[in-house]
Amino acid sequence: MQTAQETRVSIPFPSRWGIHASVGGRPIVFGIFNINSLTGNRVTGTVNFRGRDIPINGYWDKSTKQIRFDSPYATYSGNLTIFDDPSIKIRHSTLSGRLIMKPPSLQTGEYGTWIATTDTILTGPPIISDTFPPVGAFLTSSILHGGVGR
Repeated sequence: MQTAQETRVSIPFPSRWGIHASVGGRPIVFGIFNINSLTGNRVTGTVNFRGRDIPINGYWDKSTKQIRFDSPYATYSGNLTIFDDPSIKIRHSTLSGRLIMKPPSLQTGEYGTWIATTDTILTGPPIISDTFPPVGAFLTSSILHGGVGR
């Protein structure tokens, strides 16, 4: 039997995430981030900020819970955090980190931050967390459930 500390945590896939990005201290937009496949440590999917799916390709390191992926306009890096709510049997997954804009973006060279969240059914024991999710987790979760940006 596994304890909560031994439970393996990974990025759910295929999965749909609400995402928000800010560049140069200015909020950019809310959107949808899809992880279509996770094969070995390779991640593929799409990000959609303005009504058009843009392909992403990158890497997932399950031992450090770090992700890095590129779109044609930006490079993203971040970490996975899990928040379980056993009372409603939901696992909240949050990816957050930094990004840098790249050509052909008009904001080439500018740095920013991003956060993406998704929910899955909690099927095993909860993972104990002493922290609360960042406020961005609630905002991006609203995207997935029909709130912000619709």
